[in-house]
Amino acid sequence: MLSRIAESLFWIGRYVERADDTARILDVHVQMLSEEPWAEESLACRSLLAIMDHPAPSDDAVVGRDAVVRLLAHDRSNPSAIAGALVAARENARRAREIVSTELWETLNTTRNEVSVVGRRVGAHEFFGWVRQRAAVVAGLMDSATPHDATWHFMVLGQSLERADMTARLLTTQARLGAAGPGWTTVLRSCGAHEAYLRAHRGRTSDVDAAGFLVRDRLFPRSIVYALGAADRALRALEPVESRREISDEAVRQLGIVRARLEFARRTDTLEDLPATLEQVQQACSRASDAIRDRYFPSSATTAWVGEAL
Repeated sequence: MLSRIAESLFWIGRYVERADDTARILDVHVQMLSEEPWAEESLACRSLLAIMDHPAPSDDAVVGRDAVVRLLAHDRSNPSAIAGALVAARENARRAREIVSTELWETLNTTRNEVSVVGRRVGAHEFFGWVRQRAAVVAGLMDSATPHDATWHFMVLGQSLERADMTARLLTTQARLGAAGPGWTTVLRSCGAHEAYLRAHRGRTSDVDAAGFLVRDRLFPRSIVYALGAADRALRALEPVESRREISDEAVRQLGIVRARLEFARRTDTLEDLPATLEQVQQACSRASDAIRDRYFPSSATTAWVGEAL
């Protein structure tokens, strides 16, 4: 597979997952501000922008929910915003059109064309729901209409890395806000995890168990541990052990270290300082992404002619 095709597939998975998870994070944030009239809106919005690595306006400016939704949902020029991520996913599908299935291409193309129209026509909550539905359609087509070869593994690799990183960001918002936040039940619902959590814990509810479920559960697809495991499996499928190079091993190592730290630590140790734990997850995902880029799509590589030889 050509390097540029592999890179496009990887970023299709990342951008669609980014749009999905950003919609979930914003939905929780906007709902919390709507239900809590005494919340310090500007402080909460600045905190969210910082968690999402988005530069906040100047210190004198008041940052409200409308500004956050505009910056993180409707900005088509910013690939970290919902609209921008969906536009970028479609552009990467266009670059890999000879490999991407017709159904997946049409879904991404239609989503890109409709995202601005839907954003203007409906309210924030309905828009975020629409984004989650479109992302679910893309994920279904990735799984059912794509051969589970290198094409699928690159998309799943990007999707899984982004999911681990964004789930960590979602949990960070609740961990930092504490009692002023929307509550762990709302966070569970935003991840589609509430019913699965109740089944796993036999109806018992506690903040510690809810946070632990989204961090450590090995069976729920949106938990951090599960997403890290999916990324590890995709990496190992892309390159057999006997031919694996050192730099791809670095990605496996980074993901394995943080995954083992989460899986085998005591629950109380993991959740004692949750923001620090989640920051370690984000750093590991970033380092693994760098190692994957250097191994499979090194953009800095140049072709040099020396006499008659390439």
